[in-house]
Amino acid sequence: MEVVAMRRHNLDLRVQDLVALDEIELYAEMLGAVAAAEEPLTLAEIDMVLGVGAAADGRRELTSHEQ
Repeated sequence: MEVVAMRRHNLDLRVQDLVALDEIELYAEMLGAVAAAEEPLTLAEIDMVLGVGAAADGRRELTSHEQ
């Protein structure tokens, strides 16, 4: 217990890992889509949730994620 309390005491809540926060947001969006789906998501549906699409050469690339 003392180690946990000491770690919390030294934690600076102003520090944020923006990459980690973005990953958490994507994970939450994916979990929401999976929960709402009645059957497994297709690759196209997963791409849509993650905001990526297929390029002409078959590679995945980011798409506009505006709603």
